[in-house]
Amino acid sequence: MRGLEELSDEELIALYEVEDRSAPHLRANFVSSLDGAVEIDGKSKALSSDSDSRVFSMVRRLADVVLVGAGTIREEGYNPLKLSKAAREWRTAAGLAENPTLAIVSSRLELSPVNPVFQSAVRPIVVTHEASPADRREALGEVADLIVLGAGEVDLQAVVDEFAAREMPQILCEGGPHLLGALTEADLVDELCLALAPLLAGPGAGRITAGLPTTLTRQMKLRTTLQAEDDYLFFRYTREA
Repeated sequence: MRGLEELSDEELIALYEVEDRSAPHLRANFVSSLDGAVEIDGKSKALSSDSDSRVFSMVRRLADVVLVGAGTIREEGYNPLKLSKAAREWRTAAGLAENPTLAIVSSRLELSPVNPVFQSAVRPIVVTHEASPADRREALGEVADLIVLGAGEVDLQAVVDEFAAREMPQILCEGGPHLLGALTEADLVDELCLALAPLLAGPGAGRITAGLPTTLTRQMKLRTTLQAEDDYLFFRYTREA
């Protein structure tokens, strides 16, 4: 097992880079406690650390789109998406846009147009469906681009296809559990990056995935394992061929 601190930023990025950036690829990045909790006192940030933040930021550098559920925006106090100067310079040198685009998935559009997240470096996208409230669509259209996909619920396969058509095939899902559950159900998760925090959270908290119970499983293959000096572990799994 390799040590996180032994790797330069370039070496760390290389471990998470995909072979073909032109092919659609949906990566999910989550942190969990040892006993499976996705949050402590309602916040996933309570599970994070400096080492987790470093991996998180390196993975973000590789994304064309950062996909987030509206609940995570509301509950986590999600910050505007603006990369650091070093990250922007790296992306520019790699031929990428300076910042990835934030895309928010929302069925009910319960988002305030004055939420700071709409001050991201790139105008955000809100993805919804045809049955969402028209007045909220109009309000959010002032601060974001609206994409309507699906009749009574968001068609997630169409979302992946839409971003690929816009030449933004590298999608990073940062939460929350219900969005990951829906993406898993739709068999759209190509990769899971899981940080394991050296904490026992006890009963009560949810898992990194949520939704209706199912017995369907998706086989994944372990690609890399890293250990940090603060005892966090980082696993990268990709879809089995």
